Amino acid sequence: MSAKCRRCGCKARIQLRMSRKTTGIQAVYEALTKPYEEDDEDEGKVTEDEEPRACGVCGDLAKGYHFNALTCEGCKGFFRRAIKRSTELRCPFLNKCTITKNNRRSCQACRFRKCQAIGMRKDICGCVVVMSEEEVLERRIRIKKKKMYRANPELSSQQERVVEELLCGLRSTFDPTFSCFTSFRPMDRDILAENQQTSCLTQTCSTADKPEAEPTSSPDPCFISSSSSSSSLSCSSTYSFFSSFSEKVENHVGDENSSVYTNLPHLADLTTYMIQDIIRFSKSLQDFRSLSMEDQISLLKGATFEIMQIRFNMVFNATTSNWECGHITYCIHDALRAGFQPLLLEPIFKFHHNLRKLDLQEEEYALIQAMSLFSPDRPGVQQHAAIDRVHENLALTLKTWIDCKKKGPNKRLLYPKMIACLTEMRTMTEEYSKQILQIQDVQPDTISPLMMEVISKNSCNHA
Repeated sequence: MSAKCRRCGCKARIQLRMSRKTTGIQAVYEALTKPYEEDDEDEGKVTEDEEPRACGVCGDLAKGYHFNALTCEGCKGFFRRAIKRSTELRCPFLNKCTITKNNRRSCQACRFRKCQAIGMRKDICGCVVVMSEEEVLERRIRIKKKKMYRANPELSSQQERVVEELLCGLRSTFDPTFSCFTSFRPMDRDILAENQQTSCLTQTCSTADKPEAEPTSSPDPCFISSSSSSSSLSCSSTYSFFSSFSEKVENHVGDENSSVYTNLPHLADLTTYMIQDIIRFSKSLQDFRSLSMEDQISLLKGATFEIMQIRFNMVFNATTSNWECGHITYCIHDALRAGFQPLLLEPIFKFHHNLRKLDLQEEEYALIQAMSLFSPDRPGVQQHAAIDRVHENLALTLKTWIDCKKKGPNKRLLYPKMIACLTEMRTMTEEYSKQILQIQDVQPDTISPLMMEVISKNSCNHA
């Protein structure tokens, strides 16, 4: 008969165990064949399986088989250490020391020889069972990581306070119903309606400043195909619309008293409204207020566009591809009619679909807005170390929040996907500033001074 090695799975004969099993069978046979005796004669006797097993090296109580021999824990550890020694062990006497439980530490050389004599080996069936120091360290790290992963993560009291502060700041500075957004300049969505041959396949965009009109046969210039939910804006109808619109813009450039981008005044008012709320959100945070005024301005300049898009994502309807801002609903063509080009709108549209798919909670939206705000690599930042510590704490809080609150197999990928969305917006911020300046050249005195200050690269003395 044979058994499998626990380490490598190969078959190996374990003679001692087989002999014990054979002895056990023989004992059973003798017990069945011997004459019946009184039970009181067997009282106090210890069977062979119940006998304490002795270490083959020192005679101490053996705990099991170690390195192919029955040994105690002390001799097991001694053999492991002796195998790793680079120097040879030498006996100070005649190499004939008797190893017992009491004197096993007196001569390491004779103790090691006895270990080898009873069959202890550093490799069993070709498998090395004594690991190097590097392997032991790696194994300990793996075990520690597994324990940390299996343990139920919990938010620390400090992290709970951070989430509470951010959530309070978000709720006090962002109203998803946009009830405070009033006295804005109206939009004109009828431009090029007579020339545009597309129709809106999603719900019709509506504004509060314009009464609901009777259905007409005129096609709606606000076109978003039903396939746009797949975050694709590169349909031919969209670029056809932009081309027609660009021709109209070129014809009106230099014409005084003309409003080329008819949606621009309204969207400029909306953007200014959002920027004011973002500034109030930033100043509600203790870590932001503790920074110098120069760093506060630098952080706001770099993060305002990103935070604004994150907030708009909270009201984005991925099914209709519209932004439902309370009593006003916007579509991507509203931005086209405000002068923005597909080079910016294409990645923005994709970003909103990708981020909305993550199904974020309000706390997660608040945390990524704060992570965007506290980015130490913004131009003009001086207190890099302090801002980096805040950013790192926010990232760790977000990761712990996901581990604690989210369930399901997709939660492990949620954090890297959120970070990827933040990274995507970095490339959009520069393009946004570039297009704002181009729009300002075509239609001056429409964009608010606050918007121009945010996109400017010059330092200022007030936030």
